[in-house]
Amino acid sequence: MAKKKKNISALNEKEGVLQPETLNMVVAKQLKSLKKKSPSVDELVSGILNQNQTALSQAITIIESRAQKHQQQAKEIIERCLPRSNKSIRIGITGVPGAGKSTFIESFGKLLVSEKKKVAVLTVDPSSSISRGSILGDKTRMEDLVKEENAFIRPSASGDTLGGVARKTRETIILCEAAGFDVILIETVGVGQSETAVHSMTDFFLLLKLAGAGDELQGIKRGIMEMADSIIINKADGENLKAAKMAKNEFNRALHLYPAKESGWAPKTLLCSALKNEGISEIWEVISTYFETVKSNGYFQNKRKEQNKFWLLQTVESRLKIEFYANPSVKKELEKQLKALDENRTTPFEAAEKLLNLSK
Repeated sequence: MAKKKKNISALNEKEGVLQPETLNMVVAKQLKSLKKKSPSVDELVSGILNQNQTALSQAITIIESRAQKHQQQAKEIIERCLPRSNKSIRIGITGVPGAGKSTFIESFGKLLVSEKKKVAVLTVDPSSSISRGSILGDKTRMEDLVKEENAFIRPSASGDTLGGVARKTRETIILCEAAGFDVILIETVGVGQSETAVHSMTDFFLLLKLAGAGDELQGIKRGIMEMADSIIINKADGENLKAAKMAKNEFNRALHLYPAKESGWAPKTLLCSALKNEGISEIWEVISTYFETVKSNGYFQNKRKEQNKFWLLQTVESRLKIEFYANPSVKKELEKQLKALDENRTTPFEAAEKLLNLSK
């Protein structure tokens, strides 16, 4: 008698793929101790000063919120954390998409943690111009670094901020410094317009490049190199090593075309392979040398003062914009002017003039 064939169905349920354990265990423990009700400002500030990462995350969420009820809380949190800030090293990291920024930051962050540094990583994910949504996937990409007790990774959506720097990144830096982080890494989305904003809020500006991708000329054309304190050519391994060395020579030649920096620092070009963890320690040595130089010649202190002035002007502009659009008269007139534009009864310039006159 012939054996019956086993019935194979496409509807059979199969065992799923186990997800990596990427949650920082310190944060997991802190989550259990949280109360269900929203913590007060006193509780959040106390938690931040006691280096509680959960309290830090909650405070950042309040700061990033556009809700009116959170505005006063955010103001109080920042004011109370401000005296404990200004003690970290702020490093801006930028580069075109695909340059390996996340992989580099993970390798670099793990090195810093191994040297007993507390590292905060502030990453900015691009928001969709259609859905306004954002993936916020940096914790997944940095699955080893996120497990480190002395590492904190905070992805934020860029929203409608020009150039992809999160609207409240500056305030987040203050909270991270108050929470005792020694090094703060700020990653941009690498769209080509955020570099100026990141440069204005960091002490060291690191530009990540690729070899053999036409990136050499692009970097020179955009003028980003003028802001860079160091150029890192990533993925310098295997068959790409020869091209990386040639690119290093090209960038070094290009750097000589730029005038000397006020800091007295001559930008360095280095090779690394973040994936293979090669050349990372040399980069930290260069950054350490930079800070020794600028702190001894007074440039570091002067730049921090200039950053504060820049932040003041940016905050004024941001507040004026928020208050303008929150004005009931402006809201009502804006609808009229948008309809008039659709019907070709006005121009954008005339409409703007009427709206601005309402706020006088």
